[in-house]
Amino acid sequence: MIQFENVHFHYNKHAPDILHDVSFTLARGSYHFLTGPSGAGKTSLIKLLFLGKIPQEGKITLFGSDTAAASRKELSEIRRNIGVVFQDFRLLGNLSAFDNVALPLRISGRPREEINNHVNELLDWVGLGDHKQNLPETLSGGQQQRIAIARAVIAQPKLLLADEPTGNLDNEIGFRLMGLFEQLNRTGTTIVIATHNPNIIEQFGHPCLRLVGGTVKQDNTEAHARKKIRHVF
Repeated sequence: MIQFENVHFHYNKHAPDILHDVSFTLARGSYHFLTGPSGAGKTSLIKLLFLGKIPQEGKITLFGSDTAAASRKELSEIRRNIGVVFQDFRLLGNLSAFDNVALPLRISGRPREEINNHVNELLDWVGLGDHKQNLPETLSGGQQQRIAIARAVIAQPKLLLADEPTGNLDNEIGFRLMGLFEQLNRTGTTIVIATHNPNIIEQFGHPCLRLVGGTVKQDNTEAHARKKIRHVF
């Protein structure tokens, strides 16, 4: 599903690499936490994964395609299979909560009835059924984050990337949404979640990609035995 080979990345050619000599492989259907101290490069790695940035050196392979050699059409197809929860949400301010979440389904040409059913169900599930017509600016940070998460998962992407998805949420809502990611993973979606929350890592027990000194150390086995967690569905 994902392969990084000796990847180097920096934002400014006069600055040192943020990521250097990064190599790892993630299997289809796997679930990993991306961890590391603030400033370690978690957001930069997420950007490389969704093709928001390109590396200065090295090779990135997604869904079996070398992204550097892929055509514009192939890159567009790759991006359609990736859902992203951004740290700054990136909601469209002129669209309602409903329309923000519905956008991926409309782009893929889904029927109107299917869109309405799926979006209404998911908004109810994340506790925002009464805010469907609200514009993002009228919602709290936590509510906007839930809209961003709903938009990222609505089309059941092959790869889901989330940058601190529970950062603005209380524990109950945060763990409920983590339960949504668990369900999505069970249907085959590969998941990478950047987090500095040790409680989430401990409770859910998935292996980690650990950013240390600009490179990645990969856990090949789950570090913790999974604990039973009571999710509210």
